[in-house]
Amino acid sequence: MNLIDYIKIRSIILEALKEDIGSADITSESTIDNFAMAEANFLAKEDGIFAGEKVLESIFHLFHPEASVEILEKDGNEIKKGTILAKAYGKAKLLLQIERTALNFIQRMSGIATLTNQFVKKISHTKAQILDTRKTCPGLRFLDKMAVKIGGGKNHRFGLYDMILIKDNHIEAARGIKPAVQKARNYLAANNLSHIKIEVECANLQMVQEALDSKCDIIMLDNFSIDEMKKAVKLINGIVPVEASGNVNLNTVAEIAETGVNYISVGALTHSVKALDISMKIKLKK
Repeated sequence: MNLIDYIKIRSIILEALKEDIGSADITSESTIDNFAMAEANFLAKEDGIFAGEKVLESIFHLFHPEASVEILEKDGNEIKKGTILAKAYGKAKLLLQIERTALNFIQRMSGIATLTNQFVKKISHTKAQILDTRKTCPGLRFLDKMAVKIGGGKNHRFGLYDMILIKDNHIEAARGIKPAVQKARNYLAANNLSHIKIEVECANLQMVQEALDSKCDIIMLDNFSIDEMKKAVKLINGIVPVEASGNVNLNTVAEIAETGVNYISVGALTHSVKALDISMKIKLKK
C-alpha cells in the first residue's frame, strides 16, 4: 500500500472511530477491568471473498498499536463459513471499542468483493469486464472501489474530476452530442488535460452514430435491449470501446457480455450490496 492510499484509509478510519466511540465507550469502561487482556477472532459466518486486509491492519495500528495482530486471509481469498480471518491479542477494552468499526469495514468490503466476483465469473467466457460506478456510500468511495478491484472488477471514474462522461443532461445543455464533445475537447486542451477520456452516454442507435461522428473515446449504451446492443456493437465495429449500462443483474449479465461490449457497469456492486456476515469473538486471557 502506497503512502497516499494509507493516508486516505487512515482518514476514513479515524472518522469512523470518532463517530462510533465519541467521548467514551461507556459500556466497556463500566464493565471491563483496565488490565484485562483478551484474544479476538474475526470469523466468517458465510462463504465469500475476503476484502479489508489493509483496513483491518490499519485500525489496530492506529487505535491499539500494542496489540499483537495476525491477518490470516489475504484480500481476494475465497473464504468458507467458519474460516478465521484474523486474530488479535490485546487489551479487552480496546478490542471491544474497535469491534464495530472493524466489522463495518470488512463486512461491507467483503460483501462488495463477493458480489463483484459473482459478476466476473458469470462473464469469464467473454472479453467484457465488470465496472463499478459512482453509486458508492458517501465518504467510503475509496474503500468501495478498492473492494471492487479485490473482487476482480475494474474501477470506472473515481469522481467528476478524472473522466468526462457526457450524459443526457449535458447533451441537452450543450445542444447536442457533437458540440458537447467539441467543448469538452477544447476544455481539456486548454487545461493541459488531453490525456483524459471522453465518454458519451447514448439512449438509441441514432445517438450512437452521432457519438461516433463526434470522435469521442468511449460509447455507453444506456438501457439498450439485447438486440439493440448487438446492432450498436456492430455499428461501432471496434472503433471505440463500448460500455453497457442499465438493467444489469446476475441473470442478465452473461447475455449482455455476449453481445461483444467491452465493459459492463454495475451500480449494484456498491449501492445495494449485502454485507458479508463476519463476527468478532473475544476470549479473556489470564
